[in-house]
Order: sequence, then structure tokens, then C-alpha cells
Amino acid sequence: MAWALKLPLTDEVIESGLVQDFDASLSGIGQELGAGAYSMSDVLALPIFKQEESNLPPDSDNKILPFQYVLCAATSPAVKLHDETLTYLNQGQSYEIRMLDNRKIGELPEITGKMVKSIIRVVFHDRRLQYTEHQQLEGWRWNRPGDRILDLDIPMSVGIIDPRANPTQLNTVEFLWDPSKRTSVFIQVHCISTEFTMRKHGGEKGVPFRIQIDTFKENENEEYTEHLHSASCQVKVFKPKGADRKQKTDREKMEKRAPQEKEKYQPSYETTILTECCPWPEVTYVNNSPSPGFNSTHNSFPVAEGNGSPNHQPEPVVQVADYFEDTEGSILTCINLLPTATPQDAQQWLLRNRFSPFCRLFTNFSGADLLKLTREDVIQICGPADGIRLFNALKGRVVRPRLTIYVCQESQQAREQQVKHENGDAAANTFFVYHAIYLEELTAAELTEKIAQLFNISPRQINQIFKQGPTGIHVLVSDEMIQNFQDEVCFVLDTMKDDTNDGYHIILK
Repeated sequence: MAWALKLPLTDEVIESGLVQDFDASLSGIGQELGAGAYSMSDVLALPIFKQEESNLPPDSDNKILPFQYVLCAATSPAVKLHDETLTYLNQGQSYEIRMLDNRKIGELPEITGKMVKSIIRVVFHDRRLQYTEHQQLEGWRWNRPGDRILDLDIPMSVGIIDPRANPTQLNTVEFLWDPSKRTSVFIQVHCISTEFTMRKHGGEKGVPFRIQIDTFKENENEEYTEHLHSASCQVKVFKPKGADRKQKTDREKMEKRAPQEKEKYQPSYETTILTECCPWPEVTYVNNSPSPGFNSTHNSFPVAEGNGSPNHQPEPVVQVADYFEDTEGSILTCINLLPTATPQDAQQWLLRNRFSPFCRLFTNFSGADLLKLTREDVIQICGPADGIRLFNALKGRVVRPRLTIYVCQESQQAREQQVKHENGDAAANTFFVYHAIYLEELTAAELTEKIAQLFNISPRQINQIFKQGPTGIHVLVSDEMIQNFQDEVCFVLDTMKDDTNDGYHIILK
């Protein structure tokens, strides 16, 4: 019993001793550091803590937004925590976007019972591509004439009114909708992310896009110009079924990671919620987007102003390249870039020759700068395939024709000179002038057209083409005969009037 009475005293002694030891251990802190001791205010003033403090969301981020847009497509599981979600889409597939009214009771009463206007865009996520968006879209328009980047699937959409797709803005659609009613819009994205990748030699990653929705209400003039809300999300577009394969690959990679690693990544959500963002600069976009039949007087990008249609190019003011005119005299096609070309002219030449993905790289290059590049330089910049093509275009290398023939028009004087030459009476300086005809298709129709061009007559005036055979017989020239001509063979052309009409027969001797 005595031992039991002594226990509390022993505990008090032990506790008192521990407190004294702990106080003694703390008393040395700061004394050892002396003048170099840190205060908590000094620690919080370090740049790393200031940076974290600036990244904290303000209280306004927790406010309830008037609208919410939900893209019905799963997010990728391979996105780290605190990073923006990424969603994979299939090219040309219809995806639903649910337009939800998220207002509190009494909020924005001016739009109650009225329509609002929403504009959906597909824009670039990377800032460097946003600066050259006009060039990129014009290059895409050039390579895909008649196609759109973004379309509405109107039959599947619900609750939208007056849907519109401006033909001059390939990446934009708009419509009206009533927030008080159920609204779902289905969109289709027709471009893929790798179409805007710099080096296309296989295996490269595609550039990310953003799907952005801007909503407006009517002003006093009944125009939808007063901004209400904007939101966007990050997406990548793959060829059909490519998004499904990419999603499966990401999921399998995450399953193989350790549990500690998985905690660093977001889970995959069945839908994608668009997050609030700044409204898209509508005016800037329109001013920088000349469209077919629209001549812009202001363009901040170093490309050709005026009509962007591939079938109608503007007249060149100064000669920056060699041109040739087609048979109808309506298309001017650029062949060779000249050293006198300015950087703006060089951008125009790149676009016309289907090198739009490299316009940003050569923004400040003049014609002389581009022509100074060696074959190795161009291949290193653009990759093997496009590099060789660009180098050949810069050097003006023309593909050798399949067949070359030389022709000379026979005249009465030529016949007399030929007779004298056969008799040995011709002068030493007698010669005949021949013209070269280059054939690619090796057909009689192509030969007829080339002869008509050579002598400035209509191909309809040439009824038949004959070749003089043994003993002076006339053999009808067919496709098979042309295909058996020897390269660089010489002919003398003789004409014979057709008795049945105003046409002529051509005889190759």
C-alpha cells in the first residue's frame, strides 16, 4: 500500500524533469544562430512563398457561374493533379455539349424568357500558334478546299434556334437558345491535331486545341453583343477511332503505375466541364480573317492580302517570283521565288506552295534568305520529306518530262531549201528552227493540245494527226504510237486542209 501511495509523487517528478529538459533544449535555438537567425516573417517573404500565394485562386473563383457547359466526352487519366483536363475527340464524330442554366433565383432577370446567343470556336491552345492562327487557318483552307474545321450536327441538336456557320470563319458556329429550356448542341471537329504539327515524319504529337463557348445577351438595339459568360476546355483531335485507342493506352499506362504515382494524377471523368475563361476577341479575329471575295485593308500577319481562294489569286503588285498562266488564262501559279522577295512575299510564296506549317519558322526570312539555305539546312528544319520538297521548290527544279519531241513547221521555202540540201546545192548556213514539245500523259489528245499551243490555234482546228510511214503512207497517230516514240525524236510538221470542214490534218514527217 505504501508503494502505491508513492506512485503519484514519482510521476510528478518525472513530468517535471521532462519539462525542464525540453525547455533547456529549446533555449539553445536562436542563440547558436546568433545574428544570422531567421524570423517567420523573413521566411514567408521568400520568393517561393510569394509565388505560391499569387497562384492561389481569389474568392471570386468560388462564385456560382450563370451558365455551365458540359462536353460529353471522357477526360484523360494521364493528367497530373492541378493541371487542366485533356479530352480526346475523334475527327468528324458528333459530340454533345449540354448548355445548362446555373443561375440563382433572381439572377440576371433581364434574360428570363429571352434568347441568348452562344458562339462555339475551335482555337489553338498553344500561345505560339495563337499568334499565327490566321496563317494556320488559311493554310488549312488551302489544303482542304470546301471543308470546315467545325460543324454543327443540327439533326441531333436540341433546343437551338437559328444555327449559323459563317463561310469565312471555318472554326466558328453560332446559335440562339433559351436558358430556361433543355438545350444540347452536337458539334463535329474535322481537323486533326497533327495537321498543325511542324515536322510531319510520323510519330509526332499533335497540337492541343481549345473548344471555347462565348455567350451574349441582347443590347438596347436587339443585337447580341453584351457578354455574359465564357468557358473553354482543352482537347486533342485524332483520326476516327484514334481517340478511343489513345484513351485506352493512357488508362493502361496508369494501371501499371505504383499507387504512390497514381495519386499524382487526376481520375478520368465521364464528361468534361468547360472552365471559365476570358471572352474571345471577336473584333481582332474578324479583322485578321480575309475570306473568299473579301478584300481586307488591314492585316497584321505577313501574308498576302485579298482573296484567299486557291482558284483565284490576287494580282502581284511587284514581281517576287516567276509566274506562268494556265490554258484558260485565269490562274497565276508561282514557280520560282526570287531573291528580291520581301518577308511578306516569301510568306505568300510558302502558302501558295503548300508550306503553311512552316510559315511561322520563316516569318522574318526574305527571298534571299530562303534561297541561301542548303539542302541540309532545310531538311534539318522541316524534316526529310517536306525539307526535300521545299528545297526543290526553292531551287526551281522541274521534273523531267516523260517524252520530248522536236518539231519544225514546213513551209514552201523550207521545202525548196530541203530539196537543195538533198542535191548538195544548199548554202552552208542553211538551218531549220525546231520547237520542243514536252509530253507527260503520252496521248494523242495531249499532243494535239501542245501543237495547238505552239502555233496559237485552237485544238478544235486540228482534226487528225498522221505520221508519214514507209513509201509515204499516212499512219494515224494513236496513244500507243506516241508511247513508242523515241525520246528527243525530230519531226517536220506539214498541214493538209480537210475538204469536209475548216479543220486541218497534221502530218509528222
